[in-house]
Amino acid sequence: MLPSPDTRGPMNVLLIGSGGREHALALALSKSPLLDKLFAAPGNPGIGTLAENVAVDVTNHAAVIDFCRLMKIDFVVVGPEAPLVAGLVDDLAAAGIPAFGPSKAAAQLEGSKGFTKDLAAEFDIPTAAYGRFKDKASALAYLDAHPAPIVVKADGLAAGKGVIVAISDVEARDAVESIFSGAFGAAGAEIVIEEFMEGEEASFFALCDGERALAFASAQDHKRVGEGDVGPNTGGMGAYSPAPVMTEEMSARVMRDIIAPTLRGMKARGAPYKGVLFAGLMLTKDGPKLIEYNARFGDPETQVMLPRLDEDLLPLLMQCAKGALRSKPVALSDRTALTVVFAAPGYPENPQKGSVIRGVEKAASMEGVVVFHAGTKRQGADLVANGGRVLNVTALGADVKQARDRAYAGLDAIDWPEGFCRRDIGWRALT
Repeated sequence: MLPSPDTRGPMNVLLIGSGGREHALALALSKSPLLDKLFAAPGNPGIGTLAENVAVDVTNHAAVIDFCRLMKIDFVVVGPEAPLVAGLVDDLAAAGIPAFGPSKAAAQLEGSKGFTKDLAAEFDIPTAAYGRFKDKASALAYLDAHPAPIVVKADGLAAGKGVIVAISDVEARDAVESIFSGAFGAAGAEIVIEEFMEGEEASFFALCDGERALAFASAQDHKRVGEGDVGPNTGGMGAYSPAPVMTEEMSARVMRDIIAPTLRGMKARGAPYKGVLFAGLMLTKDGPKLIEYNARFGDPETQVMLPRLDEDLLPLLMQCAKGALRSKPVALSDRTALTVVFAAPGYPENPQKGSVIRGVEKAASMEGVVVFHAGTKRQGADLVANGGRVLNVTALGADVKQARDRAYAGLDAIDWPEGFCRRDIGWRALT
């Protein structure tokens, strides 16, 4: 039985994941007066300063359940999408262990782009016109009738990289050929082709308890690897929060026209949505439209939203899991947070691991700066790169400019000659 969110601890909490998003979640959770002990599986060196990292295979649900029973875990927070789509929350629930995150059926909102497009069509959620295809010939025939610019997407999970914005017909056809040839593995067994939407992109997050939703925060990220938004798509090279375009009026419209009908639709389909709903939006001349959903907190958006949170995160997550979400607005600082991703050479195609990083403590001691570990490991006494996106240097400021100046000052204090970053994070907000 889930303890009441108003109970004053002590609780043992298990956090699933190992990235920058999970480091940000660990920092927020570690501040909760409800917490007794925080564990992370598998965690990372940054998370290890806040929690006990444990070598539990999160793809082995029985092993996760055994660990929860052994360590008397009261609540599990699932960070990444893969365990959600694999049904970890369902298996924990069946074992009597409450967890934050959607069921396997509800996580289809991220696990299948086609599922989400069909839901949007059925429940009048504004989104781009689209087609779904399981074979190359019918997809190419659709392209013949719908010239570029157009967007081609792998249906399944592709680590944020399965989307091709095709400016020419040749690019569009190449994208179809590439996906059906296995460029994204099983994620590309089916594809979605969408109308190209014009406008400004924003990320919007709502906490959900199956029946109700509560607006959480907004952010804008920079997907492409190169300055000026050029080069291949990545998991995100930086972000800032709040998104200036997400006014109170726009947020209310998104809650009414996009989030609320999604919750109604999921409940009608027998898959009530509990967890955080991450809506990727295009703010068009006709109003906000849904690009796609993610079934978890964003990365790197979490690294700029949670530093702005002016209340205890843990009760909010517990209320979602319990189906008892409050109506009072989330308390957020009016300050701006901005994060810069420090990436390994070769990212996103072929990140090179193993280079030594120094000076993280120096950066983290600077005013308003926090450094989140995203892809690091300890090798003896050294901290080394162990992923594509390696560090997230986040700063709070009175506005985007101050937050940006502080974040880059923090990044420049880190001694990692091999690392690279974009130097223009936040340019939209500044112009």
